[in-house]
Amino acid sequence: MEKRNIKQEEKDLIIFLLSLKNLNHADFPINQEVSDYEGAVMRSIGLGKEDSIYAGDIIQVKYIDSDEIPVIITLTKDHEGNVLDLDFWKEDFSTLIKYPKPNDLIVV
Repeated sequence: MEKRNIKQEEKDLIIFLLSLKNLNHADFPINQEVSDYEGAVMRSIGLGKEDSIYAGDIIQVKYIDSDEIPVIITLTKDHEGNVLDLDFWKEDFSTLIKYPKPNDLIVV
C-alpha cells in the first residue's frame, strides 16, 4: 500500500480523540507516514505497520457531514498498543465532504 505524509488535520484529530479518553498522545506515537483506505473516498487512514494486528477500538465518535449524512469515526489500536487506524464510516458510503474539526464531533 502506498504511503504518504500524515496531514496536520489528521494528526490534530487523533490527538483530540486520545484526549477524550484521557490518554496522552506521547504514549501513542503517531506515525508520520500513513496509507489511505478505499482510495481516500471516506478519508480513512492506516497508521500501523504492515504486520500490525487489530486489538480493539480506542474511541468512537459521530460526526454529521456537510450533506447531513452521519459519519462514525473510530480510532483503533494494534496489538502493541499503537494507533492503528483512523476509520470513517459514512452512513451511505459516499465521499466525505468536509473533514471534521474537534468541535464538530459528537461523543457517543
